[in-house]
Amino acid sequence: MTIRTLLIANRGEIAVRIARTCKEIGIGTVAVYSSADRDSAVVRMADDSVHIGPAAAKRSYLSVPAIIEAARVSGADAVHPGYGFLSEDPDFAEVCAAEDLLFVGPRPEVMKALGDKATTRRLMSEAGLPLLPGTVEPVATAAEATDIAGEIGFPVILKAVAGGGGRGMSIVRSRADLPAAFTRTRAAAAAVFGDGRVYLERYLTGARHIEVQVLCDQYGNGVYLGDRDCSTQRRHQKLVEEAPAPNLPEATRTAMGEASVRGALSVGFTGAGTMEFLVDDAGEFYLMEMNARLQVEHPVTEMVTGVDLVEQQIRVAQGDKLELSQAEITLRGSAIECRINAEDPDQEFRPTPGVLTRFDPPGGPFTRVDTHAHNGYRIPPDYDSLLAKVVTWAPTRAQACSRMARALDELVVEGDRIATTTPFVARVVDHPLFRAGQHTTDLLEHMHTEPTRSEVMNDTTTLDPITLREILVVEVGLDGEVLDKQRQTALDDLGLDSIALVELGVLLRTEHGVPELPEDANTLTFDELADKLCG
Repeated sequence: MTIRTLLIANRGEIAVRIARTCKEIGIGTVAVYSSADRDSAVVRMADDSVHIGPAAAKRSYLSVPAIIEAARVSGADAVHPGYGFLSEDPDFAEVCAAEDLLFVGPRPEVMKALGDKATTRRLMSEAGLPLLPGTVEPVATAAEATDIAGEIGFPVILKAVAGGGGRGMSIVRSRADLPAAFTRTRAAAAAVFGDGRVYLERYLTGARHIEVQVLCDQYGNGVYLGDRDCSTQRRHQKLVEEAPAPNLPEATRTAMGEASVRGALSVGFTGAGTMEFLVDDAGEFYLMEMNARLQVEHPVTEMVTGVDLVEQQIRVAQGDKLELSQAEITLRGSAIECRINAEDPDQEFRPTPGVLTRFDPPGGPFTRVDTHAHNGYRIPPDYDSLLAKVVTWAPTRAQACSRMARALDELVVEGDRIATTTPFVARVVDHPLFRAGQHTTDLLEHMHTEPTRSEVMNDTTTLDPITLREILVVEVGLDGEVLDKQRQTALDDLGLDSIALVELGVLLRTEHGVPELPEDANTLTFDELADKLCG
C-alpha cells in the first residue's frame, strides 16, 4: 500500500518532525490539535488540520474515537503515532486496522508483548539477550519479592510491568525497606498505568544507559544503526543524549547491536525500535526493555548515520523491503542532543507554562533544532514540558561538545515567568566527566544538583499549587481550561469523581509525600484543596 495522506496522532515537536519528512517524500499530512494547541507550528505546516477536543489529553490526544473520526473526515489513509500518547497502545493499532487505516508501527500483538516489561524480559531471555538477575514474571507478594531480593542481593529495583517513560520504578537498598516499597509501587503502578503488577531486578549502580536503534521490515530483515548514550538523567528522565556512545569497546558495541537485531526479529518486530541496556564498568551489558516506537532522541542517530528514521518507518509500514544492509551503515562523527524543557531548575524543575515573547533558536553549521515553538506561542500546562531539542554534530566528540555549548549560549527563550532547563543542560555538557565521556547515570550526583531525598521510593517532593494543578490535569485528566476558569467550583463538579479521587490520593502519597487527602477533597475548590495540601 502506498500512503497518500498521513494523520499525525501527536503534538509538539514530534508532530512537526513527522510532517517535514512527509512533505519531503510527497505524502499529504493531517494535523490534529486540542484547544490548547491551536497555534502550534504543525497546525500551520500540515495540509489539513482537525480539532479533536479540549486540552485534557484524555479527551483529545488519548481519545481514540476523536482521532479515528479526524482520519475519516480528512480522508487520511494512515496514522503515525509519534511517541507518547497512543504510540504503544495495541488497542489503538487494532482499531486503526479495523478502520482500514495503516498504522505506522509494529503489529498490535507485538506491541502488546513488548508493552509488558516482564513478558519482554522472558522473550528476550529466550532470544539469548543478557538480563540483570531478577524475575521474568510479575512478583505476586511482598514476601516473594523479599525472598528473591535476598537471593540476588541488594540494591534492587521494582518496576511496573506496564511502566514507561522513566516512571513506576522504585530503588530499594535493604530488606527492611522492601515490603513497604512493594506495596507503594504496586499502588502507584495501578493508579498511573492501570496495572499494579511489578517485577524485580538487581539495581546496577554507576552504570551507563546505552540504547541501540534497530530497523526491521516484514520480510525478516533487520539492521542496527549504532547506539546512543542516554546516561545523563534526572529521576530516570533523559536530559542529554549522544551518538555514538563514547568510550565503548568496539566488541561490546558490535555485540549489543547484533543482539538487538536478533531480539527484535525474534518477536516479529517491524519498524523503528530501540533496545535499552545498562552497561557496567567491565563492558558487560544487560537488557532493560525494548521500546516499540520512535524515541525522543532519534535525531542524534540520524545525524551520525544520515538515515531519516521517520521515512524508514513509513516505508516499512507500506510494505517496502529495507534498502539498507548492515554493511552500508556507517557512523560518521559525533552528535549530541539537549532537551530544552519549560521548567525551572531552581524551583525543583517546576513547569513554567506561559506565552513566549521571544524565541530565537540557535543556528550555524551542523546545528539542528526540533521544536514546535515560535514567538507568541503559548506553552500549555496540560502536557509534558518539552519545548525544543537542540542537536549538534561535528567530526569529533570534543567539537560536538563545543558546538553544543555555543548553541545553548545562543538560544534565547523569554516570556513572563518562563524558565527553561537551558542553563542546567549547559552545565552538564561542560562538566569534566561529561567532556571526558566518563559519565554514568549518577552524573547529577557529582554535580550536587539533586535535592536530598530517599531513593527507596519514588522521589518525595514538596507539593505546590502549580504541581497540584499539573497532576489534576495531566495525570487525573481534568480539563485545564475549565479548572483555570472555575477555581471556585467544587472539584467533583469538574470531573473529580470517586475513581479519580482514589487515583489522585495514590499519586500524591507515593510521589509527593502527602499522607492522605482530606475526607471532603472532592467537594473542595481547587484553591481550597491547594491551601490544605500546600500550606
